[in-house]
Amino acid sequence: MNQTSAPARSLTFRLFGMMLLEFFIWGAWLPLIWGYMEGLGFSGTQIALIGSAFAIASVLAIFAGNQFVDRTFAAERFMAGSHLIGGLAMIGLFFTKDFTVFFGLMLIHSICYVPTISVANSLVFSHLKDAQAEFGRVRMGGTIGWILASWPLYFVLKGVSGAELQHALGYIFWVAGGASLLLAAFSLTLPHTPPKPAGGGTEALAWREALGVLLKKPFLLVLFIVTFIDSTVHNGYFLLTGGFLGHIGIKPENIMPIMSIGQVMEIVTMAGLGFCLKRLGWRWTMTIGILGHAARFLVFAFMSDQVAAVVAVQLLHGVCYAFFFATLYIFIDVAFPTDVRTSAQGLFNLLVLGLGDLAAKWLFLPLQAKLTHDGVVDYRQLMLVPAGLATVAAVILLVGFKPPAELRSSAGAAP
Repeated sequence: MNQTSAPARSLTFRLFGMMLLEFFIWGAWLPLIWGYMEGLGFSGTQIALIGSAFAIASVLAIFAGNQFVDRTFAAERFMAGSHLIGGLAMIGLFFTKDFTVFFGLMLIHSICYVPTISVANSLVFSHLKDAQAEFGRVRMGGTIGWILASWPLYFVLKGVSGAELQHALGYIFWVAGGASLLLAAFSLTLPHTPPKPAGGGTEALAWREALGVLLKKPFLLVLFIVTFIDSTVHNGYFLLTGGFLGHIGIKPENIMPIMSIGQVMEIVTMAGLGFCLKRLGWRWTMTIGILGHAARFLVFAFMSDQVAAVVAVQLLHGVCYAFFFATLYIFIDVAFPTDVRTSAQGLFNLLVLGLGDLAAKWLFLPLQAKLTHDGVVDYRQLMLVPAGLATVAAVILLVGFKPPAELRSSAGAAP
């Protein structure tokens, strides 16, 4: 018994470590890069363009990175090569203050990094015996990685100001780049996950086959629409919450730790995701995740004078992410053919990392400006918009998401 369980534990540990490093890279630079770019003197338009690199990469990933993994390259080798190039590009950001070079390096990093999120998911699903039960525990490594990257950096930088702060912020690129290079080497220890070349009438372009499956199955189209709405709301949370917390009197140094409470809860929720999924099923698990957004924004809207409630409701972030997004990735692996699953993950990541992020910026930032009078934001009216969108998404999912019986049963419960 011990002889058979030891390899399984080793595999789980390696997949967990891959997820930890995957999201450590992202968490090391994302929260702090905006202030760094302002310190370089970049304009708002330039910062927005750099911030759109992930969205650009999420589109390119469908036609390139995800396609290559489904049809050409072994997943672990793609991970190694992508993180090697992406890590070097990230380190290069430390040495440049020129916008054009900075944007080019960030775009290179994003083009290399974004596809690896889908590839990492697919690699995990390829080697887990019971993805519904085990994926949450493995993906939990990503949440831990994000926290490990963001919290220490914050406290190291606390109290530093001026030119000293600007210089210190630059080390986020060394931390993120170093982690990327480490993951490049670590990826070579991951289990071999070969591609599935087209043949026997199979569509040569994996992304086109995945898109064809999506368009032919109404329940997948419904899920695609709901994912877009929920991704917009999810990205809106990160755009709006920092300013809102400052508005209600939270000190600047406490905003990031408070928002990270939800990520701590995400660890707990990920650990119990398999249990909940088998009892609630796909539809109700994802609906609860979406309604978590609605509840959180309603607390922001109507209980802004109760700071304790605002802080406590951050715990719902774990439910929002694990119950919807992690469940979504598991469902994609079940619903799509094995030879296009990475490309299918990429199609949905186009919404999560790309279109949803852009939609949030286009919707919430102009709306916030419109609701600002004499320098004061009407947060009640502002927060009701994402709450309403989340409610609409939940209703659409409950009414229109009806997967076939064989997929319903794979979750171990009614839909």
